[in-house]
Amino acid sequence: MIGVKARRLGLALAAVRDLREFRDPVSAEELEQFETDVLAGFVLARASAGLADGTIRGDVGHLDQIRAWLGRPLWDMEPTHADGYFGKVLRGSPSGTRLARAQALTTYFLFLELRHKVEIHRMTGRVVECPIDEMNRPRGSKDAALRIPPTEPEIKTLFTGWGGELATCRKFAPTARNYTASKLMSRVGLRVSEACKLDLADIKWELGRFGKLHVRHGKGARGSGPRERMVPLINGATWEAAGQRLTCWNVLWVPSLS
Repeated sequence: MIGVKARRLGLALAAVRDLREFRDPVSAEELEQFETDVLAGFVLARASAGLADGTIRGDVGHLDQIRAWLGRPLWDMEPTHADGYFGKVLRGSPSGTRLARAQALTTYFLFLELRHKVEIHRMTGRVVECPIDEMNRPRGSKDAALRIPPTEPEIKTLFTGWGGELATCRKFAPTARNYTASKLMSRVGLRVSEACKLDLADIKWELGRFGKLHVRHGKGARGSGPRERMVPLINGATWEAAGQRLTCWNVLWVPSLS
């Protein structure tokens, strides 16, 4: 009767294997090769997820340092090892370093559990489990802090005082360059790296109502590389007279200036 009901419900019996059973340990060479293959798979998986190469290199660097301290494959790491590493070795390290290393280790163990848990158990007899838990997880957050931009009167006070120093500064050219670049960035929102790579030919006075800047080395997204864009000279960015503009821009991007 029970068998008939089970068949009607679509149920069936299956042999269940005890997870504690495992084959004989493999050789050290095979285990080392397997560890290398797992790390290569981790790198490929993170690249497939769209992470930038620099981010992946940073995670692998964190894992290498933990591996060198542990002296054996990371899947052998237990919570007691994590307690000693983060509580003693990294005790005086910056909180950002501790958080990044803990996050890299957590992500790696998630990869191991999803992709290689059964295989690692068959080869070593160990059940993969992340050594970072609620008790030893480093405190803090990697979220960016809220930054409140300065008010218009504060910006005006800054550049008024800075402009007054141009008449008495020891080296006029570098001071004028820094002043002009900073004022341009505050008005049109350029990044420092973008402003440093501008040239006189990038000023397009004839485009639009106010003129535009051709930003040839704009910041890309997700490692896509530089992206070009046109930035309008709004918010009074064209305040100089024609002769003053030419003088300021020449002073700003003369290559020989330091």
